[in-house]
Amino acid sequence: MSQQAVAFDHSLVTSAFDLPGFAIVRNYGLVRGIIVRSRSIFGNIGASFQQLAGGNISIYTELCERARVDAYELMIQHAAQIGANAVIGVRYDATEITQGVSEVLCYGTAVFVQPGQR
Repeated sequence: MSQQAVAFDHSLVTSAFDLPGFAIVRNYGLVRGIIVRSRSIFGNIGASFQQLAGGNISIYTELCERARVDAYELMIQHAAQIGANAVIGVRYDATEITQGVSEVLCYGTAVFVQPGQR
């Protein structure tokens, strides 16, 4: 199934199951992006100092956000590769595989939409 990638408008990515003002004309099915990340020893040391002070542990926040962005972008690439121009029903899931190693999954339903009524 080698279709040419479609230009992707990120405003057509939603956790909802429809896009107001657009008609879904084709459903390509599930697409996903998965990333597995580990914390570095230096990140753990820095986070330990932040834990002593209390509050937000920005080192881990940045690591988590980067993993989510990477998983999202991989999902978008997957959708574009199969010819979709939108993704609906987007969700995230995260699992700790082993201590310090986490998987972040971003998934949704790839669709092709056109302006118009449903």
